[in-house]
Amino acid sequence: MRIIFITGTDTGVGKTLLTSLLLTHLRRTGHHALALKPFCSGSRADAKLLHALQDGELTLDEINPFFFLEPLAPLVAARRRRRRIRLGDVLEHIQTIASRQLAITDRPLQNKNQKSKIKYILIEGAGGLLAPLGENFTALDLIRHLRSEVIVVSRNQLGTINQTLLTVQALQTTRHGASRTSRHASGMAPHASLRLALKVILMDPRKKDPSAASNPRVLSEFLAPIALFSLPFLGLNCGTVKTIRPIEKEITKMLARILA
Repeated sequence: MRIIFITGTDTGVGKTLLTSLLLTHLRRTGHHALALKPFCSGSRADAKLLHALQDGELTLDEINPFFFLEPLAPLVAARRRRRRIRLGDVLEHIQTIASRQLAITDRPLQNKNQKSKIKYILIEGAGGLLAPLGENFTALDLIRHLRSEVIVVSRNQLGTINQTLLTVQALQTTRHGASRTSRHASGMAPHASLRLALKVILMDPRKKDPSAASNPRVLSEFLAPIALFSLPFLGLNCGTVKTIRPIEKEITKMLARILA
């Protein structure tokens, strides 16, 4: 089973759009794939989109177990509600879904497109990599404990070189796992260093600024050998079930390369 964590350099950079496209591509091409968005703040629209694309295999609460009405960092929103979310709570939820995936019996191939032996879990983060999700942990802590593959989503505009390189550096920096509090909460040993399977996706905005033409070239130079992929602007209302499916077919080769 492959676990892929989709994080970003900031909020609103296109994580849900990419997660939805990857999920649709995998399921259409015969892989058994599920997607989670453990944290939502302000709106549950992202989780509802992922729910609609999974044909009822997971409930909305299974996809999004931590939801807050206030559009704030999850840690801040939780504290306003006098809730304490531990890293161990999130890991336990993800591991429950992962166990369910692994328990699915591989059936004989029903058609030439079915590839049931490969199972995927896509996990979409909330905000940027270091946005506080709960008590003393961020998406970086989740990634390190899950030892997942990582896709970083970035917006192709002025400032993206700095933001993308900082995010990648945070992922690659050797450190002694998560904080002391999050280690105790999760009950898992820290990881001193991980060799992450890492890719970066640069999403074009509707209106490009002068930096958009050179950003991919410069980022490719500084990120090498990390793979960088560029996705064009896909439309103003591209985040719906009706639009995701035709868009996925249009860029299916690109999506396959991202997942390779």
